[in-house]
Amino acid sequence: MLREKNGPGTVAVIAHQKKSFGGGLDELRSLLADEQPGKLLWYEVPKSKKAPKQVRKAIKEGADLVLIWGGDGMVQRCVDVLAGSGVTVGILPAGTANLFAQNLGIPEDLPEAVKIAFHGESRKLDLGKVNGEHFAVMAGLGFDAEMIKDADRGLKDRLGRAAYVWTGLRHVRGELVHMEVKLDGAKWFEGEASCLLLGNVGTITGGIEAFDDARPDDGWLEIGVTTAKGPIQWARVLGRMSSGRSDESPFVRMTRARKIDVKLGAPMTYELDGGAKDTVTELKAKVVPGGITVRVPETTGPDGRA
Repeated sequence: MLREKNGPGTVAVIAHQKKSFGGGLDELRSLLADEQPGKLLWYEVPKSKKAPKQVRKAIKEGADLVLIWGGDGMVQRCVDVLAGSGVTVGILPAGTANLFAQNLGIPEDLPEAVKIAFHGESRKLDLGKVNGEHFAVMAGLGFDAEMIKDADRGLKDRLGRAAYVWTGLRHVRGELVHMEVKLDGAKWFEGEASCLLLGNVGTITGGIEAFDDARPDDGWLEIGVTTAKGPIQWARVLGRMSSGRSDESPFVRMTRARKIDVKLGAPMTYELDGGAKDTVTELKAKVVPGGITVRVPETTGPDGRA
């Protein structure tokens, strides 16, 4: 716990200006005043890609606790800088998708989220790292990333989570690409595939329970490869995923690993925590055990939830 006789030390707020939550940033200021931080640092950004610079400033100013106001994209940008810093993180789920908070049992209730950030249990959680950049929830290559890339084009603001369904329907006819996947140095998969997913937690885009056994503190990344093509096969895959039986689909292969190397026969887009990244022909990923310390509800279960 940060709280001592003289208060909780230096607290930094990194806030996405366009995200709303509870009574907004004005209510957050009032709630923080009640906590009496020794020093309050306040940074607002118009978009998540502006956040890393402010996080670096907060670390330089000696922040003990960094509160992240935004969704999974904002969290990803921030934890990429905070990884290994030793600074504790509090999540204030103000975004369209708040999967990291959801998996950790942090509610979309501002007073309660602030209470957890100051008085909850501090847990060291794993991160994933893809092509040099950290993620907290998941990474996707192919179908998943193309779907998210389209949803980023203003649809998420207008349609919310429905944006993923809308854009997903547009990509079910996508072509398969030759994919070679090595896990911890050994070849695991080689063939035509439409999507590869890496998970640090169980629930991913669209609220689907894709990785039933995932835990954010077990030192592993979950991995799944999908060979589905066309609307009929994708409907079967998504149906199994929505019922929590992803590994029973004939078009899905799943396991876990610490290090993942992927080579593609043609360029594919990848995504981290719901944010589309570059088009690549190679992907290198690994788990970063205990890479970030996050405040979570007290008395959590082994899966990280309350």
